[in-house]
Amino acid sequence: MKIKEIGFVAIPVTDMERARSFYENVLGLKVAEEMMGGKWIEYAVGEDTLAIANVSETWTPSDQGTGAALEVEDSGDAIGRLKDEHVNFAAEPFETPCCHMAVVQDPDGNKLMIHKLKPENEKGVCA
Repeated sequence: MKIKEIGFVAIPVTDMERARSFYENVLGLKVAEEMMGGKWIEYAVGEDTLAIANVSETWTPSDQGTGAALEVEDSGDAIGRLKDEHVNFAAEPFETPCCHMAVVQDPDGNKLMIHKLKPENEKGVCA
């Protein structure tokens, strides 16, 4: 098997109205596609797709599962705005050898990384 790319990242939510408010009003994402009678919402993020969905009682949110890293233009500004919105931080801002990041939670507890590569790492993977 040869994987070409990530097709999309999907995040389960329990309350679409509340989730959409967070993803659209707090994070500033714009709806690219609405499917399944509003139970599946896709957002274009650069060349990629982030989806939120409430499609099954067996697919539930978790603060222990996979998380999406959202690359931002200015990590200080993004983190400040999230703090102003009283978003829950699972990990306060920290620095790694290749990036600045923080881990926030959506209203269902799903974790999202707010991420900014350091300029010297923007064209490749941190060594």
